Amino acid sequence: MTLVLVHGWGFNARVFDPLREPFEQVGIETSCVELPGHGRRKEDRVDPTLAAWAEDCLESLPETPVALLGWSLGGQVALEIAIRNPERVTALILVSTTPRFVTGSDWPHGHDPGTFDRFARDLENDYSGTLEDFLFLQVRGRGEARTLIPRMRTALQAGGSPTPAGLRAGLEILRTVDLRTAVRDGIPLPVLLVAGRRDRLVPPEAVEWLARALSAGTHWFEEAGHAPFLSDPAEFCRVLSGYLADFLHG
Repeated sequence: MTLVLVHGWGFNARVFDPLREPFEQVGIETSCVELPGHGRRKEDRVDPTLAAWAEDCLESLPETPVALLGWSLGGQVALEIAIRNPERVTALILVSTTPRFVTGSDWPHGHDPGTFDRFARDLENDYSGTLEDFLFLQVRGRGEARTLIPRMRTALQAGGSPTPAGLRAGLEILRTVDLRTAVRDGIPLPVLLVAGRRDRLVPPEAVEWLARALSAGTHWFEEAGHAPFLSDPAEFCRVLSGYLADFLHG
C-alpha cells in the first residue's frame, strides 16, 4: 500500500521525514505531495481556491488508488480530493483537520477571521517573522516547543521556504473554506481522524464535529498540540499502521 502525505500551510514535504523510517519498517511505502507555492515549488502566482489545490495535488497522485493523509490545511485538501474523486482514495487519514478554520455565527470552533487577516498583513511586512510566529502557534507549551520548533525549522530549511504567493493563497483558503455542507453528505471511504487534545489551531470540538459528520474513527494524542506526528512519530506510525492493517485485512 502507498500512503501519500500532504503537508500543511507554510511547510513542505520534509516535515514528514520523521515518519519515513517507522513506516518503512512496517512495510508501508510513503510519498509526499507539495502544495502550490510550497517547498520546491516556486510558483509566483497561485490560485487561492481549495478546488484548485485539490486538483493540483490529484495530478501528483499515482493512477492506482492510495491511502491519503493530510495535515491541517493539507487535511482540507485531502478531504476535498476524497469528496470529489473518492475512486482515487482507498482510505483517508485527517490529522489536525477542521472543516472550517474561522468562527461564524453557527461555528464557534475556530479562530476570529481577523487572525488570518493579521497574518496576511504581517506577511507583507515581515515574511520570516510571520512564519516564525506560526511555528509557535502550533505547539502547546515550552516543553513541546523545545522539541518541535527545531524539527519544523529543519524541515523549512531542508525542503525550501514557501513563496509569498503560496502563503497568501493558502491563507485565503484557511480564511474562506467551509466544508461542513460537503462532509454532511458523507464520503464512501473509511476515515480516521488523528488529533492532539492541546491543539491551539484546531479545537477538539471541531475534530469531534468532523468525526460525527463522517462517521469516522478518532485517535487522540492527549498531550500533543497541532503536530502529533512530530511530538511522537513512533506512536503515530504505530496507530496508523494498525489502522491500515485492519483496513487491508478487514
